[in-house]
Amino acid sequence: MKKPKWVVEKEQTRKADAAATLWLFGLHAVRDALMNPAREKLTMMVTPNALAKLEDAVAQAGIVPEVVDPRKFRPPIDAGSVHQGVVLEVKPLDWGRLEDVCIGDAAPRVILLDRVTDPHNVGAILRSAEVLGASAVIGTRHHSAPETGALAKTASGALERQPYLRVRNLADAIRALQGMGYLVLGLDGEADKTIEEAVAGKVDRAVALVLGAEGPGLREKTRETVDQLVRIDAGGEFGSLNVSNAAAIALYASKAREKGA
Repeated sequence: MKKPKWVVEKEQTRKADAAATLWLFGLHAVRDALMNPAREKLTMMVTPNALAKLEDAVAQAGIVPEVVDPRKFRPPIDAGSVHQGVVLEVKPLDWGRLEDVCIGDAAPRVILLDRVTDPHNVGAILRSAEVLGASAVIGTRHHSAPETGALAKTASGALERQPYLRVRNLADAIRALQGMGYLVLGLDGEADKTIEEAVAGKVDRAVALVLGAEGPGLREKTRETVDQLVRIDAGGEFGSLNVSNAAAIALYASKAREKGA
């Protein structure tokens, strides 16, 4: 009996995911990956100078790197990447299910990204999420930034510690969070209420903040699924913020009330 098309596609996706690897580069990103026991490390290429700076992390990881003369260092990454003399091939991290990552903390915060494809923006968002204590950053399998060396370098180590999930359907993820008790707020510069007004009096409530790509913003389906549209309270008239800056401000604004701000 011939398998249904959706079954075949699911099996193909599973096989592709199992075979996928990525090359991390740069001293900071590679060091943090080496020191992360959950990260599966495969191959490392490094110059003698970079190895001297990473000796402790290399020893902890138990990996035997290929030491390469700087004049012959030609790693399999984009020629314009600032690799600082080291690259590391790894498997993508598996953070598990949304339900496992987004439940447990008191009044947790989650960031959802609606078609944010720039790895530099997502890397910066991961850094802010780690600093400001978000439980997870959630994107979609398609039309969002996957784990890449560029994302890892911008995240400056946060990719190894900050849960970054990519789900099949963002609206389904929003509904799942709502079922877990989350107040899901979509950011829209034209919204009537500010983030602070939307969360006022909800000290113990879990909050999810949904941000869209710069320009298009949130998709219509996303706007219909969130509990409420909110804006960042601005002190003057100006254009829209970069999405990574907006994510940091939104996270801070949603938590400031807990300190009486």
